[in-house]
Amino acid sequence: MASFVLKVLNVRFLIRRGTCLHRPSTETLFAVCRSPYSTDGDSRVPKIYTKTGDKGFSSTFTGERRPKEDQVFEALGTTDELSSALGLAREFCLDKGHSFTPQLDKIQCVLQDLGSNVATPVSSARESHRKKTTFSPEPIAELETWIDEFTEELPPLTNFILPSGGKSSAALHVARTICRRAERRVSPIVRAGEVDPNVAKYLNRLSDYLFTVARYAAMKEGSQETIYQRPT
Repeated sequence: MASFVLKVLNVRFLIRRGTCLHRPSTETLFAVCRSPYSTDGDSRVPKIYTKTGDKGFSSTFTGERRPKEDQVFEALGTTDELSSALGLAREFCLDKGHSFTPQLDKIQCVLQDLGSNVATPVSSARESHRKKTTFSPEPIAELETWIDEFTEELPPLTNFILPSGGKSSAALHVARTICRRAERRVSPIVRAGEVDPNVAKYLNRLSDYLFTVARYAAMKEGSQETIYQRPT
């Protein structure tokens, strides 16, 4: 049981050949640590529900209990919502055979690593916690490279466009707006010194990427983007 707990607590989203391994929620991780779901010779699978959040509190990766409306959990929840929106957009993109869908897979994995950092507030983290949840600046540079590559193929943007251009493009625009909200949720805890500044930088760059790739998807599908026109 001890070795299983250690493996669960150390699990991260690993990018392997374009795929990633799912990480349970922070609350579930600590519930597994606290609750002896199985004993020697007992092969029962741990329950997905823990009841530890029934009173409106949840745990950070450091073990600190905070109200569920805490800024940390607001940021985590919005990041999770962003990943879900990306998952939906990815399905539309797969249906159209877009070549960039592996990038969306990788972004979802990076968002889990980003969430690990958010779930580890500096004020309650030990060095061992911080080492496990560091957030590298490398994914930011990767997004910038992708943006530049797509931009080279796109026609110049001369008008304001509305979220449109087919299902793939429109879904990517939805993800973009959620990404902006995730950035707003993260900003206060970054300014407070609780989260790595690279987290906010990544979300800022990701919204630019999603805007660009939404336009790219519309172009590849031959779909018309709706141009803003002032109502008469």
